[in-house]
Amino acid sequence: MSIPAGIGIGWRPEIAGYVAGLPRLRFVEVVAESVHTHADLPNGLADLRERGVSVIPHGVKLSLGGAEPVEPARVAHLATVARKLGAPLVSEHIAFVRAGGVEAGHLLPVPRSREAVAAVVANVRRTQAELDVPIALEPIAAVFDWPDDDLDEGAFLTEILDQTDALLLLDVANVYANARNRGTDPAALFDRLPLDRIAYCHVAGGSAHDGVYHDTHTDAVPPEVLDLVAELCRRHRPPALMLERDGDYPPAAALTAELDAIAAASGYPAIT
Repeated sequence: MSIPAGIGIGWRPEIAGYVAGLPRLRFVEVVAESVHTHADLPNGLADLRERGVSVIPHGVKLSLGGAEPVEPARVAHLATVARKLGAPLVSEHIAFVRAGGVEAGHLLPVPRSREAVAAVVANVRRTQAELDVPIALEPIAAVFDWPDDDLDEGAFLTEILDQTDALLLLDVANVYANARNRGTDPAALFDRLPLDRIAYCHVAGGSAHDGVYHDTHTDAVPPEVLDLVAELCRRHRPPALMLERDGDYPPAAALTAELDAIAAASGYPAIT
């Protein structure tokens, strides 16, 4: 199974009514931990499923990049949510969120070391063993790099994907944020990644504070990220693209303009 090519959006209860009114919507993504396995689906998600819109559970708390094994109960929840949604795949982050029983409350970057590759691969395999569908892995936006990394980002991600046979959730906004903070060319990463493994892409906004660009999900998608979407689509067939918004939601017209701008950058039809 795969996600239909086209434009999607992150489903959130605050914008459920708006999302329900998008006639050309191809897929939505829902935070997996927000779906209760012993209760009915929220009306908005159930209605989208009946329309044939794919619903993708997106995990945020597995801690695939942690040194400790993933918690079986969290993996079981993700697998159950995927079955409940009839999802074609699930996604999670290459990051860690806890260590020694302490919750960070944030997605933290993993050192790009051989040891970290082994830890991520082991946790992804533990997760895959319980899933009925493929998993797509998302590299995060990181405001710092660990010292003495063994690998660059492209090699680090490729090794993990090769060893797990997982798919790639490429967040174009994260690519832009990391390159801007590191002073590198964001499009150069496209040459270092197996683009044929992309399951879908996130597109989001951010803002700069004190010389650091933050991937906020509460700002409009900047022109630079849209340009990067266009560049990706020039190098590889346009993947499924999703607007990621979390909080501080603008009026419906502004959301539609963002979705249509993503569509225009990729060559897809407008969302409405």
